[in-house]
Amino acid sequence: MKCEVRCSACNTISKNLLDFKCSSCGKPLDVQLHFGFKDKDISKNDHSVWRYRQFFPYIEENSIITLGEGWTPLVQFNENVDLKLENLNPTGSFKDRGSAMLVSTIHRVIKEQKGYISEDSSGNAGASMAAYAARAGIKAKIYVPETVSGPKFNQTQWYGAEIIKVTGSRRRVTEEAQKPEPGKFYAGHILHPLFRDGIRSLAYEMAEQCDWKIPDYIFMPVSAGTLLLGFIAGFRHLAESDRIKSLPTIVACQTAQVSPLYHLFKNLDYTPPKIVTSIADALVSNDPPLLELMHKSLKEAHGDAVMVEEKEIADAHKELARKGFFVEPSSAVAYAGYKKQLKDKQIVEDSSAVLILTGTGLKTTLTP
Repeated sequence: MKCEVRCSACNTISKNLLDFKCSSCGKPLDVQLHFGFKDKDISKNDHSVWRYRQFFPYIEENSIITLGEGWTPLVQFNENVDLKLENLNPTGSFKDRGSAMLVSTIHRVIKEQKGYISEDSSGNAGASMAAYAARAGIKAKIYVPETVSGPKFNQTQWYGAEIIKVTGSRRRVTEEAQKPEPGKFYAGHILHPLFRDGIRSLAYEMAEQCDWKIPDYIFMPVSAGTLLLGFIAGFRHLAESDRIKSLPTIVACQTAQVSPLYHLFKNLDYTPPKIVTSIADALVSNDPPLLELMHKSLKEAHGDAVMVEEKEIADAHKELARKGFFVEPSSAVAYAGYKKQLKDKQIVEDSSAVLILTGTGLKTTLTP
């Protein structure tokens, strides 16, 4: 078997690709690979995420659902820094990598059962899953907080998804999305291991675009953890396959308001705010269900974490825009984190770095 899905805690194997948690202990599932990364398996003529389809063996080629996601530009920002423009994916965020893999895997079963998928997200993930469900010809119900509004919510509606507004906490939204109903298949992006596994492609892609010369540092915004965990898994696979010599230092960037991983990583107490008011409004996971897994993976990868204040985010967002890169403030958290570590001499000035810009600025409600 080329890969299998196992529990991240008790190691129980899950044979159902629709499972989103362990049937034995309820903990998150993880995809484990039992094959190496080989250049000959890259589909050289395919300039999308499916360039690496051989490395996702649970997906049948004739089941692929695609909107042209992946192979996003890697652009030089200055002498030492490159930007990975994940904001240029089809729905405007890196989430399309996970949606493409997950929907490609499960859409046939959903159709056979005359069912539909459910997801809990008022942001990029909800829009992305709605788009790929539409492309696959299956129904999607997206559960959102009652107070939701803005461009991402509008985008999700345009894809034809049914929107279910839920009163109460963010946890309540998840509970409603997971509540058993006839024909409902929960495909939540945070918990479903195949969504997270789709982000592996970003590591392969970045390494290849860097001509396998890995930068010293990679900075990324982190909230629920799908980007961080998928990315580390991809680079770990490359290292274990001897395709790269070592992992880069991966820096998880969080806001002062929403920084549970930073505080846990630095062994500090964390008291989340009752209401998140940060301009980085895509980073809202105060109590992410994958926190323990994120902490463990970042430690094992010898990574780091940084926390940035609101002014630092706003300044980074404006500076990127003034240089032609219009992204969500949440994406600018990566640049703010880089600037802070540079200023604090946590990294030396001539170190090479890649910053992952995760979402397009066309989704922000901020005005100049």
